[in-house]
Amino acid sequence: MSDRTFSTRVLAEIVMVVALSVVLSFIKIYTLPQGGSITAGSMVPLIWISLRRGVKTGVFTCFVYSLVQFALEPYAYHPIQVLLDYPIAFGALGLAGLFGSYPLIGVGVGIGGRFISHFLSGFLFFAEYAPEGMNPIVYSAIYNGSYLVGEVIVSAIITYIIVKRNLYKIYLNE
Repeated sequence: MSDRTFSTRVLAEIVMVVALSVVLSFIKIYTLPQGGSITAGSMVPLIWISLRRGVKTGVFTCFVYSLVQFALEPYAYHPIQVLLDYPIAFGALGLAGLFGSYPLIGVGVGIGGRFISHFLSGFLFFAEYAPEGMNPIVYSAIYNGSYLVGEVIVSAIITYIIVKRNLYKIYLNE
């Protein structure tokens, strides 16, 4: 595999991961009124490919996922907002690839990066949703944290189960 291309095997894995994440994203545990939800682990496949294949493949896979998410559930207020809420936010999940030996840290870092991007978008573009008298920065942190903390918990639990059952090692040694 050259530095610019992915093998057929890796491309097939990317497509399967994106498809699985999209399906899981439609199984919503909790949905907020202005967007954002806690899902049935939709971030886990994206984080796992990042842990397995590294940052480059992880960020690319998460970028592809962001395009699919935007096509399926678009919310465009401003071009910068679209970048922050889709490719940058989901691309940040690929940072989990920096922690291949520490999957739970990868979950936290990946979803933490997603939080930062959504947080910036929230206070830069959606300040009008903040209740009167509430600082938009505080509102954005509370709003985005309210579902992403849940997403971290769900993803960490699923990841922990996978690690405890040694499925992670089997997957890495494939």
